[in-house]
Amino acid sequence: MSELRWNPQLQQWVIVATHRQDRTYKPPAEFCPLCPTKPGAFPTEIPAEDYEIVVFENKFPSLKTPPPEMAVEGSDLYPVKPAEGICEVICYSPNHTLTLGEAPVEHIYNLIQVWTDRYQELGSKPEINYVFIFENRGEAVGVTLHHPHGQIYAFPFIPPTPEKELAAAKQHHEKHGRCLYCDILKQEREDRKRIVCENANFTAMVPFYARYPYEVHILANRHVGALTDLTEQEQWDLAEILKELITRYDNLFGFQLPYIMVLHQKPTKGDYPEYHFHFEFYPFNRTETKLKYLAGVESGAGTFITDMSPEDQAERLRGVKI
Repeated sequence: MSELRWNPQLQQWVIVATHRQDRTYKPPAEFCPLCPTKPGAFPTEIPAEDYEIVVFENKFPSLKTPPPEMAVEGSDLYPVKPAEGICEVICYSPNHTLTLGEAPVEHIYNLIQVWTDRYQELGSKPEINYVFIFENRGEAVGVTLHHPHGQIYAFPFIPPTPEKELAAAKQHHEKHGRCLYCDILKQEREDRKRIVCENANFTAMVPFYARYPYEVHILANRHVGALTDLTEQEQWDLAEILKELITRYDNLFGFQLPYIMVLHQKPTKGDYPEYHFHFEFYPFNRTETKLKYLAGVESGAGTFITDMSPEDQAERLRGVKI
């Protein structure tokens, strides 16, 4: 069963997907469903002996087209809608342990081509309003499959966080006549205190208002709204800065740092000229042995508390040998 239920308190949709309780949970490496299927070996989700990058529909999707039957009837207070949409898995590599930081820049560039293709194709479907590309990495984040992979959720609505960003960007533009993110980038490049790494077309920084430990945002230096707006050279520069940042993360404490990586792009329907494409990374380790938990104030009040200043976080990441 999968359906959308309206939360009237927060005025947002919640996906109820009970069948996901049965999804594959931390299988041994020899039974990994995301590895290639070798002759005579355990059959996986990928019926090929080798691959470079693979995309396929999630076996346990939260959203599906056509959507499943709804289990309950809604009301005026509690509207219910079909969980229409698409959920996909992107396997980065046939190598079970390879990270994006270890992958060649050429391979990350190819992955960017895949992301761009999926954003464009999924977004062209009439029922899809937002294409959300992300990666959950590490058990601290709740990952149940260790093979390097990301996911795509093609939503029938604009999710709450991008929706808030879109509203803030529009408000800033109406007030100042400028892009909010371009102004953020301008100030960060003037201050220099929170920049971790940069190249001709992208800047990676710990934001002034960082919520997670070692949180980093990667902003396009040019005002663009989505992956589809990037030039070929910008795609190469994006691949290079992704590799550098993830390598810095992995060398920070000497292990693969658990994180959530998200791509924030303009919705696939409508006109949003004030929005600015960027990546956001949310690591969970505040020290080598201590995790950041979203406890009472964060979860109940929605206000984050960070134990280390963004300036100190950026300095630590800049000092990492790569």
